[in-house]
Amino acid sequence: MAKTVWVLGANGRLGRAVAQAFAAAGWRVRAPWRHGAVAQAPVLPGVQWLAPGAALQAALDEGADAVVHAMNPARYTASAWRAEAPALLHQAISMALALRAVLLFPGNVYNFGVGMPPLLDAHTPQRPSTPLGQVRVALEQQLAQAVATQGLRAVIVRAGDFFGAGQGTWLDLVIARKLRQGVMAWPGPLDVPHAWAYLPDLAQAFVRVAAAPAPAPGQLPCLPFAGHSATGQDWQAVLAEWAQEQGGLHGGVLRVQSLPWGWMRLASPVVPMLRSLQAMRYLWQVPHALDGTALARYAGPVPHTPLREALRASLALLDGAAQLSSTPVTTPITTGA
Repeated sequence: MAKTVWVLGANGRLGRAVAQAFAAAGWRVRAPWRHGAVAQAPVLPGVQWLAPGAALQAALDEGADAVVHAMNPARYTASAWRAEAPALLHQAISMALALRAVLLFPGNVYNFGVGMPPLLDAHTPQRPSTPLGQVRVALEQQLAQAVATQGLRAVIVRAGDFFGAGQGTWLDLVIARKLRQGVMAWPGPLDVPHAWAYLPDLAQAFVRVAAAPAPAPGQLPCLPFAGHSATGQDWQAVLAEWAQEQGGLHGGVLRVQSLPWGWMRLASPVVPMLRSLQAMRYLWQVPHALDGTALARYAGPVPHTPLREALRASLALLDGAAQLSSTPVTTPITTGA
C-alpha cells in the first residue's frame, strides 16, 4: 500500500517541489487548501487538495506517514516572522501529532550568524546574529520541545538558498533578471562560496528522509543538505554560456553588477523587507557550505545535479532568459522555508 504524506504549504516554492517529488515516487500526497474553493487550487498531478470539511476530517482519521512543513509568513520581515512563524509551526506540529506522522521541517543557515565556520554540519553551534536568525533558532527550539514533551517525531532538513523549480528565488528575481541584456547581478564578492539548494534535488532528499525509519522517541535529527557550495564566478561561467546562446552578450562578456546596498540601506527604514535583506548580507560575504554526511547516513545517497545542469534546467523552466522578470524585487527571497 502506498505511503501517505501531507504537504503543508504545497502552493509555495518548496511545497510544490516536494509535493511533486512525493507524487512521482508513488506516495499519496494530500495538501490542505484554505484559499477558497478547492477548484481554484493549482493542478499538481498526484496531489489531492483538501478544503476544511468532511473530506479533510476523513483524511485526518486515516493517518499518514509524513508531514512536510513548507508554510512561510508572507512578508520577509523580522516582525512578521516573530508574529506568524511560531503559529505556523504549531499548526504543523498539531497536524503531525493528529496524523501520527513524522514531521519534516526545512531548516536554513540563518541560525549560525556572521561568525559561522566555512563548513556547517549537524552539530555546528547556533549563534544567530540577526533577528531572522533568532526566529529560526526559536522555531527549532519549539520543535525540540514538542519532540521532548509531546511525543512528536520530527526531522530537520537544513539547506541553503533555493533555486530552480519555478519563480521567486534569487536566480530570477535578482541574479539573472537582466541576463538578456548581458548582465548578471551578484549580491557579494564573486569569489565567496555560498550554499545553494537546487529544489528538485532537495525535494528528492525529503522523499528519502520520509522513507527512512522514523527517529527514535526523543530524538530530533538535524540533516544538512549539501547541495552546492558555489561562488559568483561559478554562476557567471554558466550564465555567460547561456546568455551567449540566447544572443544576450554584447562584446562576448557577461557584465556583473553588484546590488545597490547603499540605496537599500537608505530605503530600509520605510521598506522593512530591505532592512531584513540588509541584515542577511553577511551570507554573501562569509564563505559557507553544508556537510551532507549526516543526511547520507540517515537516508542514503541523495540526488546531486551538477551546477551547470541545474542552472540550465532552471533557466529553461523560466522559459529562457528572455522571460526573466525585469521589474524591481518585491517578492520575499528566503532560504530553507
